[in-house]
Amino acid sequence: MNLLSLRRAVPILLLLAAAGASAAQPLPALGASTDDVTVSGISSGGYMAVQFQVAYSSIVRGAGIVAGGPYDCARGSVRRALGNCMAPTGDAQPPTAEETLRVVNQFAAAGRIDPAARLRDDRVWLLAGGNDQVVLAPVMDALDAFYRAALPADAIRFVKVPEAGHAMLSVADPQANACPTSETPFINRCQDVDAAGQLLAHLLGPLQPPAAPPAGEMVVFDQRPFVRGRAVDASLADEGYAFVPTACRSGGCRIHVAFHGCLQNAGEIGRRFVDGAGYNGWAASNRIVVLYPQTVRRYGLAWGSFRWLLNPKGCWDWWGYTGADYPTRDGAQLRAVRAMIGALGMPPQPVQSAGNR
Repeated sequence: MNLLSLRRAVPILLLLAAAGASAAQPLPALGASTDDVTVSGISSGGYMAVQFQVAYSSIVRGAGIVAGGPYDCARGSVRRALGNCMAPTGDAQPPTAEETLRVVNQFAAAGRIDPAARLRDDRVWLLAGGNDQVVLAPVMDALDAFYRAALPADAIRFVKVPEAGHAMLSVADPQANACPTSETPFINRCQDVDAAGQLLAHLLGPLQPPAAPPAGEMVVFDQRPFVRGRAVDASLADEGYAFVPTACRSGGCRIHVAFHGCLQNAGEIGRRFVDGAGYNGWAASNRIVVLYPQTVRRYGLAWGSFRWLLNPKGCWDWWGYTGADYPTRDGAQLRAVRAMIGALGMPPQPVQSAGNR
């Protein structure tokens, strides 16, 4: 292609790029319930679920955590994140329950998160894999200890799967990895362990069996309106996903937020997590909207951005790469997801007939 042809092609390419960028639809207003939200996550998504639960305890009623750790474990330090909060050794141990509670109470007293007392009526489901060499057992034990210091004992269920690697355990993905695996897409089959089903049942009470196939729509929505500034500057993708059961179009459904792990965002594995983690069948038969927010990798600067951000594996921010506010209501990612929940809770728009248009 010569220079003249290239110049003529540039406007067309820009139009095509703009069309592709706007392909995602707005997140639908579904009149969903926004004061009894549940959350869950794997790995960095597990840490994110804990952060969201603590920061917004006034609207969250429970959390399911696979291979995560205590609230603000990293204290803004990537060194602590990699050591104390993933592979503790020697003096580099995860925080005690008392230390974590002290941090929670300090943030709450400063008005940066919801009152700590609002955690008291939550339910929690935890899962640790015996072959997990990424987030070691003492980290999950520290998370369990924190919850036992904050919640009634009967509100907590801690499941240990000795053969499991670092992964979401699912019976819904037909190509799931073997149980001991800790490799992409980080979705494993361990006999009949259905992590999504177990955690939803514990958090929400008795449920109807999962629908197969799930009746509903996987909505690809534009995440950018929920971010102050550019989505990429919060290491968030332009597009997120939401599974909307057919029955939820008329309103009144509950919301569950499922946070993927590092290297599990759609940019890395496509729809393997949103389709195969195991939530959608349960959601379809129990009137639950599942929100799947998405991150994106950052290697310092990004196209059109002069902000330096280092997130090479597309992890959720649980050590401070987006700024010091990351575990609070002012954290860029937490605030964005909270806004998404608010949008799902808006009254559904009436369907207009042809004669009323």
